[in-house]
Amino acid sequence: MIHLLWISLVVLIVFSNYHIVATTSNYMYDSIDSVPYNSAGLVLGTSRYLRGGGNNPYFKHRIEAAEQLYRAGKIEYIIVSGDNSKRSYNEPKGMQEELEARGVPSDHIYLDYAGFRTLDSVVRCKEVFGRRSVTIITQEFHGRRAVFIAHRKGLEAVGYAAGNVPAAFGIKVLLREVFAKVKAVMDVYVFRTGPRFLGEPVQLPD
Repeated sequence: MIHLLWISLVVLIVFSNYHIVATTSNYMYDSIDSVPYNSAGLVLGTSRYLRGGGNNPYFKHRIEAAEQLYRAGKIEYIIVSGDNSKRSYNEPKGMQEELEARGVPSDHIYLDYAGFRTLDSVVRCKEVFGRRSVTIITQEFHGRRAVFIAHRKGLEAVGYAAGNVPAAFGIKVLLREVFAKVKAVMDVYVFRTGPRFLGEPVQLPD
């Protein structure tokens, strides 16, 4: 019985990760020239700083990718979505400040303070910010999961891969992502999970 449970777990892990990669391969881009135009980009949140101190390279690369897309005319507006569950912790504000420091106008940046997890950010992009299609901006491994969720939740999405970090630096993140993909599959197909909060609609120009 225990062996059967372990086998089932391994099958679930392998299936979930393969399924997400296979179903998103045609929607992931790493080239400014090839990524299609969308009126809005969705930057998925992460902390500006590492827990032990120092700048977070995942944050840096996501901001750089959003700036690149904006300056290339591939997006016109940027939704920055992240966790602001504590007054002392505000991922969207940090992303907004960095984008403005890079010259992106404040009226082209929209803040989503309730992007507590990837699923929340993606569904709120559709239900709160009224997007029918969007370019999701994050690292490639994360972007695949986000695009998978988006498609299953009725949002037309492509992913633009922000710069990655050396494997030695991000090994824990990559391992966690293996199980995050399992949870995404379960959330979509089994639990039909929705976001923690929705709220009043926010109107973006089309």
